[in-house]
Amino acid sequence: MDKRCISAECLSDTGFSYTLSLINGKYKMTILYTLMEFDVVRFNEMKKYIGGISYKTLSTTLKELEADQLVHRKEYPQIPPKVEYSLTERGKSLIPILDRMCEWGDKNRI
Repeated sequence: MDKRCISAECLSDTGFSYTLSLINGKYKMTILYTLMEFDVVRFNEMKKYIGGISYKTLSTTLKELEADQLVHRKEYPQIPPKVEYSLTERGKSLIPILDRMCEWGDKNRI
């Protein structure tokens, strides 16, 4: 097998880079983890669960995850407004990765 030469490669062309572009951000993995653990979550429940995240940051991050088709937003036509978030099938495909990260963290916690 030929050895790869780094000068002929580009990180941005890798699957790793693409995946990172979807999940990179201060709270994206936290939101995905929250939805993995609780299936369907309302906005204020998520804010309270995560703690330390502003309304604006949570809203913006959820919109980004929705645009990347990882999170589904369901709005109910009622007063007061009710909005629920869940993982899409594409988002659910990240669950094995999140599970492995949790396992690693449990085994390597200092």
